[in-house]
Amino acid sequence: MTRTPLSLPDVEELARTAHAAQTDKAGRPYAEHLAAVAEGVRARGGDPEQIAAAWLHDAVEDHVLTPRELAAAPVTDRTRAIVLAVTKRPGESPEAYARRILDTPGALLVKQADLAHNADPGRLAVLDEATRKRLTEKYARMRALLGLPA
Repeated sequence: MTRTPLSLPDVEELARTAHAAQTDKAGRPYAEHLAAVAEGVRARGGDPEQIAAAWLHDAVEDHVLTPRELAAAPVTDRTRAIVLAVTKRPGESPEAYARRILDTPGALLVKQADLAHNADPGRLAVLDEATRKRLTEKYARMRALLGLPA
């Protein structure tokens, strides 16, 4: 039986519901980050499968959806593959993580939008200096590993 994939508004609702209790490092609702990444993917020419993956990009990593729930979710195999590609694994090196993103069609654009929002100066400005410095260096390293401009 082939399931019809969720519409983008339904994927957005799923993501917002799954992350409803979560906030970012600045205490803002986590759904704001998801919306910004989805918009970043759309603005960079991403297709609906990539936009869906943007909405879900942190769901498994943040333990709001289990890998089994993602596997059962009515999304395309490509969307699922992108989500899994951008999901960091415990103990995984940044190099291995970047390699998986680069090896998964469509994942680089989602990660690019994620990094762009994470490194937004306005978003970083509300963090303490040590955290801001650590994250800025982390994001710059990942951009370099992915071959993205600084």
